[in-house]
Amino acid sequence: MTLTEMTVKDFTETLASDSPAPGGGSTAALAGALGAALVSMVCRLTVGRPKYAEYNALAKDVLPKSDELKEKLLDAVQKDTDSFGEVIAAFGMPKETDEQKAQRSAAIQAAYKGAVASPQETAEYCLAVMKLADSLTGKSNPNAASDLAVGATQALAGFKGALANVRINLPFLKDIAYAAEKKAWLDRAEQEAGDLIRSVESGVARLTAS
Repeated sequence: MTLTEMTVKDFTETLASDSPAPGGGSTAALAGALGAALVSMVCRLTVGRPKYAEYNALAKDVLPKSDELKEKLLDAVQKDTDSFGEVIAAFGMPKETDEQKAQRSAAIQAAYKGAVASPQETAEYCLAVMKLADSLTGKSNPNAASDLAVGATQALAGFKGALANVRINLPFLKDIAYAAEKKAWLDRAEQEAGDLIRSVESGVARLTAS
């Protein structure tokens, strides 16, 4: 059974156990998936409703994108745990001979790159969810404005959690150029996420204040 096939209770019980996986990376992906689901909900509460006809085209355009991101982020829940398993497996490789040591070292580095790439992908999906939420702010069913805000906030939580997992694995990489590239991406992505959540929050605040 994959993590996303569990009940909510079973997943949280597994998360709360002394097992190191699933952990923060899978939780971050799930947060992003919940955010994407809320964006889809807002679209469905807008599409086809005469009162919001002016927003119909936008909501119809956003809906398949948010649905797709939801599925990608659900896949990332399992993927992140699997990538952690690859790191553990690499450390468990034999190291009796020089050849074995070299193979083990290469496998560890490859696994750590995977452990960076997986949460980076989650973070990029979460950013995409936030962009969709921002595009709908003030241009969708206003009765679901708070749901849109929660969706963006969930995506932000997923984004920040994913970034934490990228950061914690970077020091283990011996490929200096690769690590520097990821650090530069982190700075750009963090700035973009901050701008997006501020835009959504201010837009929703204007709606709820009117």
